[in-house]
Amino acid sequence: MLALATLGFAVNFWAWALLSPLGPRFKESLDLSSFQQSLLVAVPVVVGSLGRIPVGALTDRFGGRVMFPIVTAVTIVPVLHLGLAGHSSLTALLIGGFFLGIGGTAFAVGVPFVNAWFPPERRGLAIGVFGAGMGGTAISALTTVKLVDAHSMATPFVITAAMLAVYAVAAALLLRDAPGRTVPAEPLGRRLAATFRLGITWQASALYAVAFGGYVAFSVYLPTYLKTGYGLTQADAANRMAGFVLLAVAMRPMGGWLSDRLGPVRVLAGALAVVVAGAVVQSFTPALASLGTVAFLAMAAALGAGSGATFALVALLTPADRVGSVTGVVGAAGGLGGFLPPLMMGSLYGAYGTYAAGLALLAVVAAAALAYTLTAVRAAVQGGDRAPRTGGPQRHRTAHTTA
Repeated sequence: MLALATLGFAVNFWAWALLSPLGPRFKESLDLSSFQQSLLVAVPVVVGSLGRIPVGALTDRFGGRVMFPIVTAVTIVPVLHLGLAGHSSLTALLIGGFFLGIGGTAFAVGVPFVNAWFPPERRGLAIGVFGAGMGGTAISALTTVKLVDAHSMATPFVITAAMLAVYAVAAALLLRDAPGRTVPAEPLGRRLAATFRLGITWQASALYAVAFGGYVAFSVYLPTYLKTGYGLTQADAANRMAGFVLLAVAMRPMGGWLSDRLGPVRVLAGALAVVVAGAVVQSFTPALASLGTVAFLAMAAALGAGSGATFALVALLTPADRVGSVTGVVGAAGGLGGFLPPLMMGSLYGAYGTYAAGLALLAVVAAAALAYTLTAVRAAVQGGDRAPRTGGPQRHRTAHTTA
């Protein structure tokens, strides 16, 4: 079930990220401004993020066995629209990108689905492994431009639609919800209201907005940043972005695994400290050949590990029948955290001709998240601020695990 869920997450994220590698091409062919290009690649992010809130709550109610095939099948429509007809104007691209955001909601389906299959002491690693499905963005980065160059604009979209269709059928036939899964009885509105009253909802949302939001921002904007700031070709920039994504993906399960052993607070603190250092270094726009590459790869590893640690924290502190709802809100915060930076980077570069201010702002935000982790979040975890885990073993954890 973990493997099937991870595959579904990867395929949906592959679809969700189709527009990002083509951003520079659309800028040239449609004569877009820097802001319009940033808006184009950011729209699927914000829709996929906000959509996670209702989708997560619906997953709590109906389960991943129902929701995974539905989300996957619906995503086929905007993918085909963009590939076959919707790439000739900015308006058509924005409409297609809006509905393409549905693919991004798959995250809020998979986390509660996987969480229910594992005991608390293994959930950090399990959810981290599932989170590695965000590597679907790397598939898009590595293949989209090459397929367009070799064949046509429609080719990557048609291939992705076919993969979505295959997975939707496989998920409908093979996925099974965990035995004894806790099904909430309250109406959707009441469950969401209760979710917003949980402390873990806001703590994890703030941290995920920085960790996963930073990953999303780089994954959608890095090709443009490298092409504009360093003069790289579109293909070279896309390949380097894929390397950034792959390292972040590999580190996400590592972040979950380390959180199971060292505690999510320690992992988050270390990851955020690395992000601060990397952003400060990159704000001076060092040469890519050495220092710039090290700074970017360090941030990729830290953002991946921090994303995994955040959901280890969610698994530790969230009631079993609220995991989907909390995941939806936290996932939305992470996606929204990735929506604003590309717009700001495009605007700042258009105004000042440099990305330094945007990276300096990232350093400041990461430093604030680090301080929050070491104070409020640590106090919540060490103070035993855990919600009851209906039906789950081991409500209490050892001190070294939760610290």
